[in-house]
Amino acid sequence: MPTTAPASTAAPNLGDTRIAFRQYTDRGLLRAYWLFRIIGIPWLNATGRALTQFALALHLPIKWAVKATLFKHFCGGETIDESLQTAQKLGDAGVGTILDYSVEGQEDDDSLDHTRDEILLTIAAARKRKDIPFSVFKVTGLSPTALLEKVSNGESLGAEDAHEWELVQGRVLSICQAAHDAGIPVLIDAEDSWYQPAIDGLATRMMERFNHERAIVFNTIQLYRHDRLAFLKESFAAAERGGYHLGVKLVRGAYMEKERNRAAEKGYPSPIHADKAAVDRDYDDALRFCIAHIDRMAVMAGTHNEQSSLLLARLLEEHGIARDDRRVWFAQLLGMSDNISYNMADAGCNVAKYVPYGPVHAVLPYLIRRAQENTSVAGQMGRELRLIVEERKRRGA
Repeated sequence: MPTTAPASTAAPNLGDTRIAFRQYTDRGLLRAYWLFRIIGIPWLNATGRALTQFALALHLPIKWAVKATLFKHFCGGETIDESLQTAQKLGDAGVGTILDYSVEGQEDDDSLDHTRDEILLTIAAARKRKDIPFSVFKVTGLSPTALLEKVSNGESLGAEDAHEWELVQGRVLSICQAAHDAGIPVLIDAEDSWYQPAIDGLATRMMERFNHERAIVFNTIQLYRHDRLAFLKESFAAAERGGYHLGVKLVRGAYMEKERNRAAEKGYPSPIHADKAAVDRDYDDALRFCIAHIDRMAVMAGTHNEQSSLLLARLLEEHGIARDDRRVWFAQLLGMSDNISYNMADAGCNVAKYVPYGPVHAVLPYLIRRAQENTSVAGQMGRELRLIVEERKRRGA
C-alpha cells in the first residue's frame, strides 16, 4: 500500500540555486562554468574530443588534465574506493549514489568476466552503505555486441555462439542473484535498438525470477522510441500474469542520431519519434501509467527534464503517495541538472545520481559520448550555464 502523503505539499523549487550548488566551492563552481561553456560550443567541443583521443592514443601525458577537468566533474573516481568519497558527499545532501562502472568496448571473455566481477563489487559496496541504493550494469559490458545482435534478430546460434550466450546469461544471473541476496535493486541499462530485444529478454527472465516480493531487477525503457510506451504496458501485463513486480527506469534516450543514421543507412523505418513533443508526451504518459499501477511496480525517472520531474512530484501528491516512498525515484547524472537533483532531495523525494567510475583512459569514450549527447539536447547547456551564472552572482563571484 502507498505511504500516506501529507494533505498538501508545496511543489519543489527547481530554481533555487543556493540548494542546487551548495556542494560546490567557489572554485568548483567556476570549473563547472568553464566546462559547460566549452561543451556548449560545438566546434570547440569536437576539437577538444579529437585532440584528447589523439593524445591518449599516443600516450601523451594529458591524463592529469582530463582527470582534473571533465573526469573530476562527471566521474566519481577511478575506483570504487575513490568514488565512495563522492557518495559520502552526495549522501550528506540526501542524494543517493549509483556506482556506474563505465568502461566500454571490452569483448573478450576475460574482460567481460572482469566487468561482471566489478559490478558484483558495487553490489557489495552498496550492501554496506545506505547512500548507495542501487547498482547498475550494461549488458554490452557482459556480452560481445555481435552476439547480442544475433540473439535480438532471432538467428540460429552455432555451437560457439551458443556457448558464449550461456556465459552471458550466467554473468547476468550472477549479478541479479547477488543483488537479490543483498536486497539492492539493480538497473539494467537500455542500449541500441538492434541489441535491445536480447536485453529485454534477459531483463524479463531476471524479473520473473527475482521480483516476486518487490522490484529488485529494473529494465530501462527509452521513450524516444515510438514503440516503448506500448512496451511498458505490455511489460506490466506480463508481470501481472507472471505474479511478479515490474521494475522500470524511464529515460528519454541517448542514441538518437546514431539510431536515425543507422535506420537511413540500412533502409528501415527509424524507431525514434519524429519530434521532441511526441517524446515528451510518451515520457509523461509513462510516468502517469507507472504511478497509477504503483502497487505492482517500482519506477525510476531518469530525466534531466524539469517539467517531467515536477509532474512526477505532482502525481505522487495526487495519488496520496509520500515523496519518500521507496518505489519511486528520481535520477540524474553526476555533474548535471543539480538544480533538479538537490532541490528534489531537499523537498523529500528519493533522488540518486549516476556516478561513473573507472580508469581515465577507459572511461574517456563514456565522457566523449556524454559531451556529444549533451550538446544535442536543446537548451540543456543553456540551462546549466544560466543557473551557474545566477549562483555565482548570488555569491558575489
